[in-house]
Amino acid sequence: MFKWLIMLHVLGAVIWIGGHLILCLRYLPESLKTKNPEIIRAFEKRYEIIGFPSLLLQVITGIWMALSYYNVTLFSFSNSLQTAVSLKLILLALIIFIAVRVRIFVFPKLTENNIWGLAWHIIAVTVISIAWLYLGVSIRFGGI
Repeated sequence: MFKWLIMLHVLGAVIWIGGHLILCLRYLPESLKTKNPEIIRAFEKRYEIIGFPSLLLQVITGIWMALSYYNVTLFSFSNSLQTAVSLKLILLALIIFIAVRVRIFVFPKLTENNIWGLAWHIIAVTVISIAWLYLGVSIRFGGI
């Protein structure tokens, strides 16, 4: 069962991080260059169908593995494993905060004149997601 959890967790990470890398490295530069926010909106509309379920898959499988197989106490920093899991949860909260902020405050007012505000949110989520990946690899292979 543990191998299946890891596989599902990694699959979720591939979709989540890969999607954000594609957005950040392919669609965002084009959108900024042409000052066309619709490029990002179109990507988001197609990506969110698989992006958010992949994030949810990561959360469920990650917490399941942390509690069941690694016997982690959440938000404990007593060793490198517990620290990595706790940092991943903090980064998750930050990603959720950014996503809610974008949905409520940024997307409804998005125009060609304020597209850089959205760009910084996209870059932040991408960097946080890569940090998340690093912490996940650290859990599996040791050391932060």
